Amino acid sequence: MRFRQIEVFHAVYTTGSISAAARALHVSQPSVSKVLHHTQQQLNLELFRLVRGRLVATDEAHALFVEVAEVFKRLTSLQKTVGNLRNLSASHIRLAVVPSLGLQAAPLAIARFRKRYPDATFEVQTLHHDELFESLYERTADIAIAYDPPSHPRLRRRDLDVAELTLLYRKDSMPGAAERIALRQLDGQDMVGLTAGGPVGELFNREIQRQGISVREVVSNQTFYVAAALTRCGAGMAVVDEFTARASIDASTDFRPFAPALRFQVQCVHLEDRPPSKAALQFIATFAKVLAEIRGGGAA
Repeated sequence: MRFRQIEVFHAVYTTGSISAAARALHVSQPSVSKVLHHTQQQLNLELFRLVRGRLVATDEAHALFVEVAEVFKRLTSLQKTVGNLRNLSASHIRLAVVPSLGLQAAPLAIARFRKRYPDATFEVQTLHHDELFESLYERTADIAIAYDPPSHPRLRRRDLDVAELTLLYRKDSMPGAAERIALRQLDGQDMVGLTAGGPVGELFNREIQRQGISVREVVSNQTFYVAAALTRCGAGMAVVDEFTARASIDASTDFRPFAPALRFQVQCVHLEDRPPSKAALQFIATFAKVLAEIRGGGAA
């Protein structure tokens, strides 16, 4: 199948009609019908049937779509990469960060950098851990900042800071809390959990399993900042990174690190064959300073 055939089949399958596929592809209905008819003849397969005036995918179409969807995704990614390669600028920084760093650290770093370099422009994406590296491969981001990113031959890492996991809680649930909390104090507690915590979530899960600690997960979600919001509203305590915790405390909510500390690296990642521009390197240094100030309680 040629790309045009894949594109048409994908559009017809996902939209459910020739007319909707034509609108999605910005072409005429006869053009879509012609390509689809030729594809079915070439493959010697019936992919769609007209049932009571509606186009219905056959079992063969369902099986084919599983493969076509993956190919379509990669071809779309390739097109996106080519388009992004045409729009590179040394003074334009495309940044991808984990959502918790988008709460405070990234905005502070960008604002500080633009105050010093007012001509600099940014594109910012907040992405989950696995999506960060896809943004580098597809060149929708120049640099990505993440927690304990994995080693990969195509990626180069730069250490920015070391941070800790913390317990975020409502003050009335833990009056007189010590400066550091023993992990065992969570045994049997109602907790807000994460279904996609990345390496940092895995760090916490490994430690409670090692110590034989059992928590009652009353709510699950996919991001630290949603977990923090749930805690503020009284849904339960949450284990979050310290940047989320520091950005989330208020008159009724506080946080404590653990004893012993559960630490992780904050690192900047870029493609080996595409090192950061001079502007990006300066921004990385600014970001590292902001992280240090937040951890020291001095950033505002």
